[in-house]
Amino acid sequence: MFCIFVKNEVKAGYREQYLSAMKENAKASVLNEEGCYVFDVLEDQTNDHHFYIYEVYRDEQALNEHKETAHYAHSRKYVADIVEHVSVIRCDVIERNSK
Repeated sequence: MFCIFVKNEVKAGYREQYLSAMKENAKASVLNEEGCYVFDVLEDQTNDHHFYIYEVYRDEQALNEHKETAHYAHSRKYVADIVEHVSVIRCDVIERNSK
């Protein structure tokens, strides 16, 4: 398995727009993409305009397929211009535990 951990710093005043688009994208990804296992949207406890996205995929090809979906393209229209800074960590999943 493969995962990415993304930090998005959102422009002031665009928090709700960002969350609306990302929550919709996250839900559609897990429900509609066979290769997407986890798509969590997290908020920094010290800055309500900093968000983290934790995504787990079958493999890197599944991530590439995610970026070709309609829900991904739709979310990009709403978040592309409001995210000031993005950083991405790419990881191989060694072990995954959940209930």
